[in-house]
Amino acid sequence: MFIITKKVHRGRLTASALLLALTLIVVGAGTFLAQDIQAAVAPAETLPDPTGVRSNEDRIAYLQSLGWIVGTEPAAVEDVLIPETFDASYDDYLALQAEMGFDLRNYTGKTVKRYTYQVKNYPGLQKNIWVSLLIHKKTVIGGEVFCNQGDGFTQSLVYPVKNTQS
Repeated sequence: MFIITKKVHRGRLTASALLLALTLIVVGAGTFLAQDIQAAVAPAETLPDPTGVRSNEDRIAYLQSLGWIVGTEPAAVEDVLIPETFDASYDDYLALQAEMGFDLRNYTGKTVKRYTYQVKNYPGLQKNIWVSLLIHKKTVIGGEVFCNQGDGFTQSLVYPVKNTQS
């Protein structure tokens, strides 16, 4: 058996310990932030199946599976023409749809139905919150939650819940 010894200076040992502690703090903080980001943006594979949405009950069930409580009937039903080409004004909207796994570029030139429902359970807000689903041939191809009052906002269909895991 061999025993190897090495003399370590106290200053170097302290500096090494501090460097290790700082590294662990940075890695831990990065992991915590990554979990919060994952909670804010659900990957497309966690969204419900967008196919087979045939009726009002199917649309409501789809929205409920995402965490939304909505009115029993749509507030509006509209035909929407998806443009043949998208200019820069669509960039944010297309990115929002892509975040949820939807690609409206697959439907250029097509007319789709837009069903808009009043949202009854948006965290902290109870009035003037709406959710829309874009449906083409019984398949949800896009959607958003929005408020058109005051400064307004538009967000993904994913219910905004802060991650409570540690």
